[in-house]
Amino acid sequence: MLNRFAGVSRGLFLCAALLFFGVAMLAAGQATEQAEARAHVALFTIKGAIGPATTDYLLRAMEESEDNGGQLFVIEMDTPGGLDAATRDIIKHILAARIPVVTYVYPSGARAASAGTYILYASHIAAMAPATTLGAATPVQMGGMPGQPQPGSQPGSDDSGDSGGKEDADAEKKNGDEATAKASGSTAMERKVTNDAVAFIRGLANRHGRNAEWAEKAVRDAATLTAKEALRDNVIDIVAKDPTDLLQQIAGRKVVLESGEVTIAEDVAELPVQRYEPDWRNELLALITNPQVAYILLLIGIYGLIFEGYNPGALVPGIVGIICLLLAFYALQVLPINYAGLALIILGALLIVAEVFMPSFGALGIGGVIALVIGSVMLIDSDVPGMQVSRKLIGAIAGVSGLLLLALLTAAGRSLRKPRPVVEQALVGRQAVVMEIQGGDILVHVGGEIWSASCEQPLVPGQQVTIVEQHGLTLSVKPE
Repeated sequence: MLNRFAGVSRGLFLCAALLFFGVAMLAAGQATEQAEARAHVALFTIKGAIGPATTDYLLRAMEESEDNGGQLFVIEMDTPGGLDAATRDIIKHILAARIPVVTYVYPSGARAASAGTYILYASHIAAMAPATTLGAATPVQMGGMPGQPQPGSQPGSDDSGDSGGKEDADAEKKNGDEATAKASGSTAMERKVTNDAVAFIRGLANRHGRNAEWAEKAVRDAATLTAKEALRDNVIDIVAKDPTDLLQQIAGRKVVLESGEVTIAEDVAELPVQRYEPDWRNELLALITNPQVAYILLLIGIYGLIFEGYNPGALVPGIVGIICLLLAFYALQVLPINYAGLALIILGALLIVAEVFMPSFGALGIGGVIALVIGSVMLIDSDVPGMQVSRKLIGAIAGVSGLLLLALLTAAGRSLRKPRPVVEQALVGRQAVVMEIQGGDILVHVGGEIWSASCEQPLVPGQQVTIVEQHGLTLSVKPE
């Protein structure tokens, strides 16, 4: 009876201990969560060309910051521009944000060119540091579409501007626009893309009460402004020397979110600033979507699969080729590529490899190198800085391919100068291994092939023999 009571007591004690431990862990978890979810200012960074990795980083970091108690988003930006699709994704997220977004061109010497200007106009508060610039927002091959306008072009059709012949008759205006378009060499596609960009940036300007006329000028004429000029012309809201000065100036300001008007807290400058850096996933995505890396992965993948096809069972070239090719295709599907360039690269690689197996005295190889170089130049259909395949890399690949081709032609020339043995004497003098003996039939292995053989002396399987004569498909051998 006492033993049973003692067992029940130990059970109750164990249950109480587990319950206490669970409550303590729950309290600790809540305390940690509260500590992590404390109010703070979230600081993000856009540096360099804007691409898919930038979009992924900003969207993930903003969601994480909002879950952790972020009260204000500050984006430090220094960019020469970026891809149209990535830029529009970022702008959509900014416009739908439930927390005010401040875009700050920083540090001094930074710029918000091209795509950066659109993001600056889309932000609830636009700020710049002294000695920074913005503008040059002409859509140069945005989205990888060929034949789009170059900076400074003057498309003829102007549906959203305020200048250009308001007092003229409609017919005269139309004729004048067509003449201007022809003179500048612009096409219907160029005018369509430019007018779409104008409407887009004017809509962003009107949403936040900024200078829409200058925004259109930045798109049509690639106009630029310094920080001081941008503040004077109502393009930005603040010029701040550093992030601390920025937070002090925006305290108490009213901004309009999608949900309505909100006021930034007066004590926002006293909140801790938490910087959100790109994680390993963003770093990997940025590495893969780098045009140089994507180009190299594409070449490795193509060559790997070709060599696997010529050497079935090698496995390593095929496995490496498939992995690299899949990574390259993932990168290329988010980059503005020219499919003609991609086809030329594949054709060039096939011709170079074909030269190895079907010597044509350089015709196939030289054609392959030429196709490879032309396709590489055409591959990335974008003039955005940082979103092109480096000409130096293309030259290096072409040089290596040319050297390999030269080495191949040299080896082929040497083989042609060697004396050719009589066909029926080609195996004489070579060593072979006895595979099996069935009655009077002897099978030997030589050069990856199995031949019938005869020998005047007894042999055993596995014995090394030397070929002394060749009669058709039968070899005469002697033991070593």
